Amino acid sequence: MVRRIEFLVLAIVLVVAAFSTGLPFLFYLLYLAILVVGGSYVLTRLGLADLEAGYAVGQLQGHVGEQLRVTYTLRNAGRVPKPWLEVHNPTSLPVAIPGRAISLGPRGERSWIAKVPLTRRGHFRIEPLQVRTGDPFGFFEASATVGQAVTLIVYPRVDPLPLWRLPAANLEGSHAAPERTLQTSPLATTVRPYAPGDSMNRIHWKSTARHNEIQVKEFDLEQTADVWIFLDLDRRVQAGSGEDASAEIAIRAAASIADRSLTENRAVGLTAFGHRMSVLPADRGGRQHLKIMQLLAAVDADGSAPLMEGLVTGLARLRRGMTAVIITSSLDRGWVRPLAGLRSRGVASVILSVDARSAAAVSANRYRAPGHDELEVEVDPDLEAQTRALRHALAEHDLRTYRIAAGIPLSEQLAG
Repeated sequence: MVRRIEFLVLAIVLVVAAFSTGLPFLFYLLYLAILVVGGSYVLTRLGLADLEAGYAVGQLQGHVGEQLRVTYTLRNAGRVPKPWLEVHNPTSLPVAIPGRAISLGPRGERSWIAKVPLTRRGHFRIEPLQVRTGDPFGFFEASATVGQAVTLIVYPRVDPLPLWRLPAANLEGSHAAPERTLQTSPLATTVRPYAPGDSMNRIHWKSTARHNEIQVKEFDLEQTADVWIFLDLDRRVQAGSGEDASAEIAIRAAASIADRSLTENRAVGLTAFGHRMSVLPADRGGRQHLKIMQLLAAVDADGSAPLMEGLVTGLARLRRGMTAVIITSSLDRGWVRPLAGLRSRGVASVILSVDARSAAAVSANRYRAPGHDELEVEVDPDLEAQTRALRHALAEHDLRTYRIAAGIPLSEQLAG
């Protein structure tokens, strides 16, 4: 705007000077200015004429660590070249989608793919495509908006847990086994050709008619036990920032355990203690997996109630044969007491204690300038005493506990 005012003042001075003095040189400058300005205006007006543009987002859901692929296509349907076009998508993603400045000849077309790493979970918005053009002197500018805005959901990272095992609950069929059983059960999983000794009530008649050969049903040896995950998001016990924050580690652990349990055909429930208590009843299958990931993508470490209050309410939902998985950074011993009575009810417990101090140290070192020594974790006597007291309380009730530290793969810490 300031540049246009300066140009207007200069044009007025040139016109007044040319007509007041009558010098040919000033008239030459005046005609040249009219030619340049007029040509720039026409070039800008034609810059977006006969232009076709579009973009396509490769996916509307993804996990942290994956890449988002956006495909762009611009085509000049006219005979006038487009010497300068600026293309970009405004977005709320932590890493901006890179734009481009291109030129198109007559009947020309350009396509390319922009790749953006997904570095943070959450719900993000990708705005419509912005196409801008102008003249070489910057006198005029034209822009257009193409397409509609889309919402992108980034789920937390899911780490494979090949060695993760839940403790057996007091329920027959509390774990999955690869063997098949000779007894019938509600879990018929596959069919196979008939073998001598198979019972007649195991024949699957539809498959027999389809294969023109007697087929019998096979059953799972044991039914898997249900899992209920309790995720503590009390902001007072969190530390660190970014992907190394204790809250992000806890959310990633919850997502990984839920994914592993659903793969084992377990029914998984989830309770997240954030600003408000979010509860997903236990269920199996891909639909439950999607519900859990959507919830974990949206939660924040903004809770204000201690974990003990949430457990007193949430543990009442557990029934015999379930396994409770508590993920927390709290060093308060009060929340151990509600877990003490679960064993008598036939409910097993697993505690994932996230080390908030290691999360703070790893976060500080990640953003430390190159060439500086790494920061060491300062030993706080009070925190050390609380940590020892919590470990003693957990050991006293014989509760299986995993200590989760920042900077170490989750699969290594949950092995065994």
